[in-house]
Amino acid sequence: MGTLLGRLFPRKRIELKELKGKVLAADALNFMYQFLASIRQKDGTPLVDSKGRITSHLSGFFYRTIALLEEGIKPVYVFDGEPPKFKQLALEKRKIAKEEAEKRLKEAIERGNSEEVLKYAKRTVRVLDYMINDARRLLEYMGIPCVQAPSEAEAQAACMAQEGTAWAAASSDYDSLLFGSPRLVRGLAKTSEEPELLELEQVLQELRLSRKQLIVAGILAGCDYTPEGFEGIGPKTALEIARKYRFEQDEDYEKVEKLVRWNYPYRLKEVVEFYLSPPVLRGVKLEFKKPQPEKIVEFLCEEHDFSRERVERALERLERAHAAAFGQSSLLDFF
Repeated sequence: MGTLLGRLFPRKRIELKELKGKVLAADALNFMYQFLASIRQKDGTPLVDSKGRITSHLSGFFYRTIALLEEGIKPVYVFDGEPPKFKQLALEKRKIAKEEAEKRLKEAIERGNSEEVLKYAKRTVRVLDYMINDARRLLEYMGIPCVQAPSEAEAQAACMAQEGTAWAAASSDYDSLLFGSPRLVRGLAKTSEEPELLELEQVLQELRLSRKQLIVAGILAGCDYTPEGFEGIGPKTALEIARKYRFEQDEDYEKVEKLVRWNYPYRLKEVVEFYLSPPVLRGVKLEFKKPQPEKIVEFLCEEHDFSRERVERALERLERAHAAAFGQSSLLDFF
């Protein structure tokens, strides 16, 4: 979900070529959900192998990562760790929403309504442990670094961008800016989308906010930690409220809680402090390794029934992209 305040953030359209040579710390599960929702068969079902295991995400990570490398972009995928206690309500709401979507999907299938089948099929997307493990295996074989976050992936991506390990965070959500990432790139997971660049300093300046005020406004507008939002408070009202206080005293937080009728089992200040100082790994070292084409073919084609011809053509593209980005010798020698 991410904060709903993001729709008010200034941003600029960019071309992929403007990201050439840059390391981007991507929220892996955010990308995975987009792949699972968009890479589907005509009947709305995801791609599966002969054993019934979902492979839409593998197709997405494989071909999209190659496309990014061809543009000279160096993606690093950051995986979520333990969710904070503030996120439990959002996770419960998502579970209920998926169960409702599954009912609607069944009804749509019975009616033969293909449009509704596709709509509700996308809403039933679930990420299971084996899917995450498969994605990490594939990325490892491709030589792409994966980072395991202690908690929120967007917080870890923001930390890496702050430290200069990455140039920007990459996600369709906006929370990495609340976590302090100097830059956020949106729209990288889909070829149909034009990328956007958002810069934290510009957001703060144009919205006339301090970092704490931005975080408070994001929380009040509705985010993963306040999934039910607050009655009568949208993004613009959230901004107006946040601008009235400096949030240097507990009293400021208490006034805002009273104003919005705060009813969550934790305090506003706790959530703000989590955004300011989340659990992260500091000083992460990244290593882009030489891809292992034999293992990629074995994994995708033999284990998951991908077309060998198509995969081998893609590996030729991967070879050229890696050689251009990292100066590695040809992978074709492995065949």
